[in-house]
Amino acid sequence: MESIKVTGFRWAPPFAQGLVRDLRVRWALEEAGLPYKAEVIDVEDRNSDAYRAKHPFGMVPSFEANGRGLFESGAIVHQIAESSEALMPADRDGRADTVTWIFAALNTVEPPVNSLSVMDLQHSEEPWVKLGRPAAVEAVKVRLNALAAWLEGRDYLLGRFTAADILMATVLRLIRHTDLVAGFPTLDAYVKRCEARPAFQKALDEQLAGYSRNAPVAA
Repeated sequence: MESIKVTGFRWAPPFAQGLVRDLRVRWALEEAGLPYKAEVIDVEDRNSDAYRAKHPFGMVPSFEANGRGLFESGAIVHQIAESSEALMPADRDGRADTVTWIFAALNTVEPPVNSLSVMDLQHSEEPWVKLGRPAAVEAVKVRLNALAAWLEGRDYLLGRFTAADILMATVLRLIRHTDLVAGFPTLDAYVKRCEARPAFQKALDEQLAGYSRNAPVAA
């Protein structure tokens, strides 16, 4: 891939910094050793016709490589992994297993985790959250318990690092404000192992540096 562009937000509030999903794509590109250009938009730009042409739902990230656009972080990470053995094994079974865990991260683990994250970080004072949060926490624990059982004895989901770990680790980081992951030592060690990777650190540092440069000036 050449001429790669990744679109994220110019700035995000502190609670969201390090969680916005362009981080997943940046991390994948760093692991694959592919240079890219980060382009940023303001939140209000999401609804412009120009941006909706790139992402029909007005979210980030959007992605462009050699003039071809993609959207949805999972699809983009998968596309990057298709051309990088650092992110996906070359053998057929290994590729199938990687795709399986990509879907597991996004379809099985992320929905309850993201639901709790949104409750806590965006709507914590609303009455419906106080009523619904205990059930949301239990739903997350069910997924974490199963994931911890799978990871027992494994450094990564498939033994070696793959694109699926990028997605799973960034999903688990959505509840970094809680002690839920820490309650499962295997998962806690797994997330820390993923976060310690140089490619993650570089991607995170660059995303946060952009937010710092573009932070609103206090009146």
